[in-house]
Amino acid sequence: MWPRYREAVLAVSAPAATEAVGWLLQSAEPAVRYRTLTELLGRPEDDHEVAAARAGIPDGAHVRTLLAGQEADGSFGSVPYRKWTGGHWRLVSLADLRYPPGAEKLRPVIDAELRWATRLQVSYVADRARRCASQEGNAIGACCRLGFAADERIGELVQRLIDIQWPDGGWNCDRRPAAQHSSFHESITPLWGLSEYSRATGDTRADDTIERVAEMLLRAGLFRSERRREALWPHFARFRYPPYWHYDILFGLRVLADVGKLGDDRVTEALDVVEHKRRPDGRWAANGAWWRSLDGDIAPEAVDWGRSGPNELVTFHALRVLLLAGRI
Repeated sequence: MWPRYREAVLAVSAPAATEAVGWLLQSAEPAVRYRTLTELLGRPEDDHEVAAARAGIPDGAHVRTLLAGQEADGSFGSVPYRKWTGGHWRLVSLADLRYPPGAEKLRPVIDAELRWATRLQVSYVADRARRCASQEGNAIGACCRLGFAADERIGELVQRLIDIQWPDGGWNCDRRPAAQHSSFHESITPLWGLSEYSRATGDTRADDTIERVAEMLLRAGLFRSERRREALWPHFARFRYPPYWHYDILFGLRVLADVGKLGDDRVTEALDVVEHKRRPDGRWAANGAWWRSLDGDIAPEAVDWGRSGPNELVTFHALRVLLLAGRI
């Protein structure tokens, strides 16, 4: 039973949401229960169910799998960026699963990540920095969320993103001189990373950068061409988990929620897409895998996140976005 907080509001306004929340509370993964209790139901940190779920996060099956095979140098038998089993991707997932911040077990993984990320080079074509800025964005966001924001190398990555931001507000790695518009894919994780850095440190130097990239996404309504206004790519409406470095509408809304932009009227159509994709049982599905090789093989993942049927983390994030937007 859910005796207080937001439960009554959910039950009255959206019975399907109540059923989905109940399903999330039955998850075998403590992190899913913890985030549901605190972010969907508004339970305080000293609530006994919240405390129990939080304490169980390191022992969750997904978390244990993400940390399995860690070597002494912080690697997982490969460079951090190896898809999708390198430490880079594992840290991003651990951050979303709210692994306890500052854990010493993570320090070697964080160190390996930051050694790799700070060695990345910026190339210039036609007076524009061409960077896969999603790499810096994920590194900053994961390290800050996991409690390592004080590492001076993170400040170095933050300054790099500030320095190479494109005039329209984002970033792009497209080396063609004709490419003059920022990429959604290469801009969404920097927005997440910089927002996590700002929250963790109180440093305001990235505030203007955050506002400019958020405005870029809002001008496009999160999925339309700014100039022609048609929808850009069908896969923007396919919700996958984890998104890794790929943009989709739900990912965009998740990050804009973190920077307080869901009250902007320009997110309305994107929120409509999220609502439209809700299943009759009130849940959301994960729409397949992201990465395929030229021969069609799917790149292995550290964790089996589920590729068909209702998905716990897609459902959680969809409900959180709709709740924060006042739709449930």
